[in-house]
Amino acid sequence: MDEAGAQAVGEAFKKLFHELHDKFRDQVRTLDHGTLNWRPLPKANSIAVLVTHSLGSELEMIRAVRSQPSDRDRESEFRVEAEAADLLGMLDQADREVDQHLAGLTAGDLLQDRPRKDHDPKPGLHWLISNYGHAREHLAQIELTKQLYDSRT
Repeated sequence: MDEAGAQAVGEAFKKLFHELHDKFRDQVRTLDHGTLNWRPLPKANSIAVLVTHSLGSELEMIRAVRSQPSDRDRESEFRVEAEAADLLGMLDQADREVDQHLAGLTAGDLLQDRPRKDHDPKPGLHWLISNYGHAREHLAQIELTKQLYDSRT
């Protein structure tokens, strides 16, 4: 892969992550505090947690692909409570960081093994693909959580 190919991959992932962020926005924009922070089961995650965790994972992964440090506190993501405005602000910030980091994506970033905390090193492209899938799974969880909330008796 040459640098032009790396830039094309970076642009594709920027578009995919922006579209995903828009889908998250569509899910949370009109929800009140109770809906956003409701857990369908004691060990299940709320919509606020799922958005926060998805973005934390995404940004930590992109920084790892670019060989940049991350100060992510994963455990705190699972204790968060938030309002829609908080989550929308986080999504806006995530868009800016995705743009910033992926604009400089290189062929080396995509092809060379990159460590991620307690994971075995894998090529950056692997991390981008797997993390995008991870976030899409959480989007589906958010949609299901909204359905469960609306179906309560």
